[in-house]
Amino acid sequence: VEEKECWSELAKAQLAGGNIKDAITSYIRADDESNRDSVIAEAKKSDSYEDLVKYLKMVRSKVKEASVDTELAYAYAKIGELGHLEEFIVSTPGINLQSVGDRCFDEGIFEASKIIFTSLSNWGRLASTLVKLTQYQAAVDAARKANSSKTWKEVCFACVEQEEYRLAQLCGLSIIVNADDLEDVSEFYQGRGKNEELIALMEAGLGLERSHMGIFTELGILYAKYKLDKLMEHLKLFSNKINIPKLIRVCEEQMHWK
Repeated sequence: VEEKECWSELAKAQLAGGNIKDAITSYIRADDESNRDSVIAEAKKSDSYEDLVKYLKMVRSKVKEASVDTELAYAYAKIGELGHLEEFIVSTPGINLQSVGDRCFDEGIFEASKIIFTSLSNWGRLASTLVKLTQYQAAVDAARKANSSKTWKEVCFACVEQEEYRLAQLCGLSIIVNADDLEDVSEFYQGRGKNEELIALMEAGLGLERSHMGIFTELGILYAKYKLDKLMEHLKLFSNKINIPKLIRVCEEQMHWK
């Protein structure tokens, strides 16, 4: 007992002196978790996550606290021990995984956040992570499960930026069925000079079960701007589905008087 007390005293002195590595070794030899908050804080401050993992394993053998498990999960992520992280997540309920996943994402530890958000079925955050990892097909699959306008747009726009136009169109078709979001998509494509790809998206949108006047009108506007030879045919076919006054205003701006 006396020997452990000596190690504890030595550990405290080492910690106070900023020698976190030796302090953790001493605390482990002392089997002493009583100063864990300070040890965790100092280890994080000095980026000593490998030592922190050893320390937290000792702490877990003595106390069962979600906060300790959460810090261990984060430490595994920080040192790239993704296999251990995955096993730990599966076997340990009570970890604040959302917090760990968000921290990993914010710090660019995307492989770890991918594992965490997958385990949480947090499809929106997973899609964002997969975009960061340039795994665009998987991001589209996650966006489909999230099925939110915000996520669809994030993945769509990332695919456009990376010239993944087929995947961008898959996302775009799920966005433009909402009239309120259609303009955002149109502005994004046109702002990057992707007019051909935008026209292809709107043309594909005509056949959607949830197609609406906004899609037919927007396609007419795009024809008026970029493919005038297709405008008249579009008007003849879909005049009852187009917002004619809106299209006329664009034609006047483009000086298409016929």
